[in-house]
Amino acid sequence: MSHLPVIVGLGGINAAGRSSFHNSYKLVVADKLSKEDRENTYTGLASMMGLIRYENGGFVDNQGNSIAPDMIEERFGQHISENTRLRKINDEHYDPDKKPFQQRASLSNQGEAITFTLKTRNLPSTLPDNWQVSAIDKVNSEVRIQDGLDVLFPDGQVSKVSTGGQLPTGMKLNKLYQSRNHPRGLQMTVYGCSDALRSVGIDWETIQQHIRPDQVSVYASSAMGQMDENGGGGYMSAAMRGKRATSKQLPLSLADMPADFINAYILGSTGNTGASLGACASFHYNLANGVRDIQSGRARVAIVGSAEAPVTPEIIEGYGAMGALATDDEIAELDQSTTGPDRARACRPFGYNCGFTMAESAQFFVLMDDELALELGAKIYGAVPDVFVNADGFKKSISSPGVGNYLTLWKAAALGEKLLGRKALQERSFVHAHGTGTPQNRVTESHVFNEVAKAYDINNWLISAIKCYVGHSLATAGGDQLNFTLGTWQHGLVPGITTLDEVAEDVHQSNLRFEREHTEVGQEGMDMAFLNSKGFGGNNATALVLAPHAVKKMLAKKHGKEALQQYEERSISVEEKAKQYETEATRGTAKPIYHFDNNVLVGDDLEITDESITVPGQTNKVSFTDTGHFDDICLSDGEL
Repeated sequence: MSHLPVIVGLGGINAAGRSSFHNSYKLVVADKLSKEDRENTYTGLASMMGLIRYENGGFVDNQGNSIAPDMIEERFGQHISENTRLRKINDEHYDPDKKPFQQRASLSNQGEAITFTLKTRNLPSTLPDNWQVSAIDKVNSEVRIQDGLDVLFPDGQVSKVSTGGQLPTGMKLNKLYQSRNHPRGLQMTVYGCSDALRSVGIDWETIQQHIRPDQVSVYASSAMGQMDENGGGGYMSAAMRGKRATSKQLPLSLADMPADFINAYILGSTGNTGASLGACASFHYNLANGVRDIQSGRARVAIVGSAEAPVTPEIIEGYGAMGALATDDEIAELDQSTTGPDRARACRPFGYNCGFTMAESAQFFVLMDDELALELGAKIYGAVPDVFVNADGFKKSISSPGVGNYLTLWKAAALGEKLLGRKALQERSFVHAHGTGTPQNRVTESHVFNEVAKAYDINNWLISAIKCYVGHSLATAGGDQLNFTLGTWQHGLVPGITTLDEVAEDVHQSNLRFEREHTEVGQEGMDMAFLNSKGFGGNNATALVLAPHAVKKMLAKKHGKEALQQYEERSISVEEKAKQYETEATRGTAKPIYHFDNNVLVGDDLEITDESITVPGQTNKVSFTDTGHFDDICLSDGEL
């Protein structure tokens, strides 16, 4: 019997806020939401950003004055708007007006020797040939250099790029748990995965009682690795700054660390694990691995996601050197502005644009096989029947487009048609575009969409592109897409491309629909969504995501209406517990899951027989389950 991977939890953090219970989605469509939804969203953000705190049964501001939830948006709404989504990079990262730089210079003394004193312990280990050193006393030495001295002066340059998609200003990830100088991407991992797990409404220990220890998969990564001061950025620059690398910086910089942290400090998992990299399609690759593990029966639960923290001067400088980023001058030129760039509109997918905007994000999702989800009463947010990945073939340059994306989207559309019918595909589906906001992307991706739409007789395919709100988070871009897709099925709105003044002339759109305003489709108005991703190097991926109302009809067909009715009854208490977490998170009282040095096992703790392995603390044993692989070629003792 087939195993359908269903989504039972989502969590994370990006420039629009917390992902669980669709909070970041709700911020970008807030003008269309009910008063209650707006109130919860702004209250959660104000708590997260340190503007209010919950104490003695109510909220107070930083002066200790009581404030009612229905007044929070009025009081702090403008501040929240200015300090979320796309905006000027702030000093929580670095000052783009004084980007760190070392200015080269040559010193001379008009033919005379340059003379200076310094502490003897600070002399170079290997003295340059033209240095003459003499001791002044036991501590100091005099240096004479006859023919000049090359030096580097600490400097600060004005960056050409000053816009970024940053976490809400004031959010202190490192204060939420014992972060121990973790790189920012790993702090985001701990927060994001904890958010996803707690959104399920079922304790992890309870889930473990229903599965074997090896029936869990974790796939998570970061395309760039952890490149801030506490990771790769710190150890790679240490020697040039006269510092020493620490023992943590290199190992914590590895791109697989998000998965490793989840296993070691959140789940305590001994199951399948991995970290797939596919540039900006990395989330899709991790999602594909989790989906296939569940399809095959190898796993019953999969945690998939990505975490990326690339708002650093070095990474922005690197992408800027490629000409990939929207510079301040180019943004201003688009608007013919003499007062500087409109940073909130820096990313303009499928309009007249000039480059993408770097962003940070961590997005994680909990998948289960459909049978386990029904058994536990887990809320079903949707399902991912498959993720298609294809390369581009021969390329002119590593960043140039190719043909792989036509294959991925076409196959995803074919599967969508098979599962839900052509009418659902044609009339009740939409696309979350990669939509980077670059001139090349608007042409190439729109051509992919338009050609596939023609092939399936889709006449008005609705295209959304959420990077216009939260920027491009590289490996996590697909996670942002999935996060916002699930929000549509809860609140009935497909986010518009609000930075789009007009569709660019070179965009292919005969069979497509680009909307600036949010499109009201209703909670059951869309049966499926396509999440498209295009990464450097020819890493193309498209995920098919099914709406929860469609999934439940499929499960009723598979398991019977009675099983679904029993599931609905079990789900009531689960949803209540999930809502308790949402209340805590909105108040700012929830803490991430982080178990350091907790129940650490060694080999002698295991009970090993020829039939199973018992892992202490786990209800079920690890056993070998023969799925019929190689039955036709197995050799018996007598045949060997």
